[in-house]
Amino acid sequence: MQNEPQISEGRAEGERLASRRTLTRDAAVASICGFVVVLMVGASYAAVPFYDWFCRATGFNGTTQVATSAPSDAPLERKIAVRFDANVGPGLPWKFEPEQNEIEVRIGEVVTVFYTVTNQAARATAGVAAYNVAPLTVGAYFQKINCFCFTEQTMGPGEKREMPVVFYVDPALAKDSENDGLKTITLSYTFYPVREPAQRPLAAGEADKRKGSL
Repeated sequence: MQNEPQISEGRAEGERLASRRTLTRDAAVASICGFVVVLMVGASYAAVPFYDWFCRATGFNGTTQVATSAPSDAPLERKIAVRFDANVGPGLPWKFEPEQNEIEVRIGEVVTVFYTVTNQAARATAGVAAYNVAPLTVGAYFQKINCFCFTEQTMGPGEKREMPVVFYVDPALAKDSENDGLKTITLSYTFYPVREPAQRPLAAGEADKRKGSL
């Protein structure tokens, strides 16, 4: 009978130890789950710039390339037609169109073309343009030296603006046997509304000066 209190105390101590081990295990599991969630969220954010880098590096999904200068060699004799497409997303009261629907260029020739944008609203509005080329596999060969894409454009009421695009078709295209029969490339832009435009002065009303072909 005298051992019963000791047995009870031992049992209680064992239960307390078991409870501590359970809490420690639960805390470890919760920490691991939290780490996994943070890792997954971080990966999802990292996937966006990685996908953008991948598209620009490979031309995947019709993403054009960015060039800093004209090609060093003379243009090839082979010519190709380049069509220009313009679109405006819902909610943006702009008229957006190319000054030329199609031109013929020599592969490796640097060309400047213009798009015109008119704000048809009685208030200032802002938009930003995205682009791609078709066929999608040609994106790796379409080199843009200068364009208005991904730059927020703020337009005053009724303002009209000319926006240049300077580009060339990489001569490496001629070495790609898959494009031997390619006759036409389409460059397509779409302007989307900017809901909360950056606060900055509106552009002057004077028309942009044409830079001409490089």
